[in-house]
Amino acid sequence: MVTPIGTESCGLDWALRVIAGKWKPTIIWTLHAGTLRFGELRRAIPGISEKILFEQLRELERDGVVLRRDFAEKVARVEYSLTRAGALLNGAVHALAEWGTEYGASSPSPRASGEREGPNASALGR
Repeated sequence: MVTPIGTESCGLDWALRVIAGKWKPTIIWTLHAGTLRFGELRRAIPGISEKILFEQLRELERDGVVLRRDFAEKVARVEYSLTRAGALLNGAVHALAEWGTEYGASSPSPRASGEREGPNASALGR
């Protein structure tokens, strides 16, 4: 019999809350290459609106994943980079991307089909 783990004690729950959001894994992945200004980051992520990028960067900053550096210059300049925790989280995001490429690319979306098991279920140990 499996004993349920309380959500407050589960590291996976915390990690998934931090990367929850359509764009957060992409933001983390994009910043792993180095520091970017807001406009550079927006151009590097096609389809994201300025509003959503701003909101998700603020959330990632609050969670200690992204560092925002505001330069006190005549022309406003802000740069974003990953913290040490963000760099570690990027490794997990990369692992999820590899898993999705290997097991999800050839399978129909479980949400679209309403099924939990796809053609690769045996490879996943189901």
